[in-house]
Amino acid sequence: MNYQVFNITGEYAIAADGRQKIYDQIHAELLAGNSVELDFARVKVFASAFFNFAIGQLLKDMSLHNLNRLLHLANLSSNGQTVLERVIANAKRYYSATTPKLISV
Repeated sequence: MNYQVFNITGEYAIAADGRQKIYDQIHAELLAGNSVELDFARVKVFASAFFNFAIGQLLKDMSLHNLNRLLHLANLSSNGQTVLERVIANAKRYYSATTPKLISV
């Protein structure tokens, strides 16, 4: 599945409704094991909140390995890549810390 982020958010990947739409569209696809491409052509501004919600929270339901394997990003600027890498690192730490641990008795 390929999604043109510009068609959802415009040139500013900031607003809550855009990040909700992205998450809603890709979440089920990724959980089903389907590859998803997000094409960021013509998107100029990225907010960490956008990536936190649209992509970062995917780590609560899937491993980083599967996210990296299934989610492909095209035409993401170096600034967008930097923001996304920070978000992924934070989400990985957050979801690994909040995941219930089994206690052996």
